[in-house]
Amino acid sequence: MTWTLIAINGVVFAFELMLPADTLNLFFYYFGIVPARYSHPAWAEWIGFPADDYWPFLTSMFLHGGWMHIIGNMWMLWIFGDNVEDRMGPFRFLLFYLLCGVAAGIVHTLSNPDSTIPTVGASGAIAGVLGAYFILFPRARVITVFPVLFYPLFFSLPAVVYLFIWFMMQFMSGIASLAGPENVGGVAWWAHIGGFIMGVLSFWIFLRPREERRRHRDEMDYGTVWDYKI
Repeated sequence: MTWTLIAINGVVFAFELMLPADTLNLFFYYFGIVPARYSHPAWAEWIGFPADDYWPFLTSMFLHGGWMHIIGNMWMLWIFGDNVEDRMGPFRFLLFYLLCGVAAGIVHTLSNPDSTIPTVGASGAIAGVLGAYFILFPRARVITVFPVLFYPLFFSLPAVVYLFIWFMMQFMSGIASLAGPENVGGVAWWAHIGGFIMGVLSFWIFLRPREERRRHRDEMDYGTVWDYKI
């Protein structure tokens, strides 16, 4: 399912590349999440948005705004998704992924109710996958790169440390964004926060029985990961 989601995102992005700029912008407005569309229905009607259309909370997570956007998201999904999927199974993982993506969209809408900028991307759903990984594989090692002048320094961190730092960066940036302008552009910090928290809170619902789970070599780094009990 992880590879299927990556493939679907890739196909949709290829379709986006074929659209003229004006059409693509309109495409994002109709299928991305525009918070003001739901908090200001009179404005939405004046603009021409369909009434009572909540599909963007689903469709937005399969759209991306550029090459770096989709490459970064799919890279994170590829790294962390397969291990979480192994604990859940393909169908449960898909439901979990979509739930976290929808939750991320709702949190973004509630935290930026006046924004008229469309939000697109799989990062909210992937943040939910990171939240599940944070609990399920706390001692797995994550290879991290830190640039020292022009020299890349590679080192490994426990997943629990790496993902805690990642979450705190999202949280602090989200707090800072609340003091910004009404139309929040750039990164949807609160979508990441909402997706991650939903992943932490709901992952256990989607776990399959222990005897059905598979072990992957990358889950067994340093021989410690499987000491963790659920």
